[in-house]
Amino acid sequence: MPDTPDLLLQERHGDVAVLKLNIPQRLNPLAMPLQERLHAALAALAADRSVRALVITGEGKAFCVGADLSSMQPASGQSLGEQTAQAMEALSNRLIQDIRELPFPVVSAVNGPCAGAGVGLALAADVVVAARSAYFYLPFMPRLGIVPDLGTTWFLERFVGRARAVGLSLLGDRLSAEQAQQWGLIWGAVDDANLATEALALAQRLARLPAHAAQEIRAVYENAGQASLVDQMRLEAERQRELIDRPTFAEGVQAFLGKREPVFPPR
Repeated sequence: MPDTPDLLLQERHGDVAVLKLNIPQRLNPLAMPLQERLHAALAALAADRSVRALVITGEGKAFCVGADLSSMQPASGQSLGEQTAQAMEALSNRLIQDIRELPFPVVSAVNGPCAGAGVGLALAADVVVAARSAYFYLPFMPRLGIVPDLGTTWFLERFVGRARAVGLSLLGDRLSAEQAQQWGLIWGAVDDANLATEALALAQRLARLPAHAAQEIRAVYENAGQASLVDQMRLEAERQRELIDRPTFAEGVQAFLGKREPVFPPR
């Protein structure tokens, strides 16, 4: 893989950043140099307080086809499995955590095929929109004899339920964008020509939220997946105790009473 500076494209639209995976001739595999650039870019965006939302998408015809299988060669003294697990723990898994820990909302704009580890990458976002021609594909077990990774099993089980998650993982059927929307896996499916515009518009709406919105919402819903109703209501009350005393709540109340849109400060 040539080590060029163009593996990841970056754009800014006001307070919204856009990252584009850019190996279009190979449908954007998660090559290690691309993963390294993505990790660095996410860290830089997290530190940039002028960024209030992010769009992740792919350049060309695909979003991401997952692992770069052509580059997987065992190193001396290590099995390929050992080497792969170490790389996942050191970098690949970290990318998903990077996205989930960003201090602002993230939109995935799935512009074409989303396969393998690319599914985990897409679903790590807070809001996922897909072009109608796009699809989600899990070739792990039926084609390679391995389990889905980069958080895919965690996201699928929570978003579509055990039966559908297991069926997709074992059968390897392609899940169309429209079916993914019907199942509740993604926020919406839009016409291909409108995807970039719709994703940016969603990110711009998200950018106007209180600065703590994404982190708070992620935390309460992740807790809901394992908590009892009573424990979850207790957590909700605990968060309200703190959040209601913040200036954002006061601004929201004043905006409601004044019949205007609230204006929240940047992070």
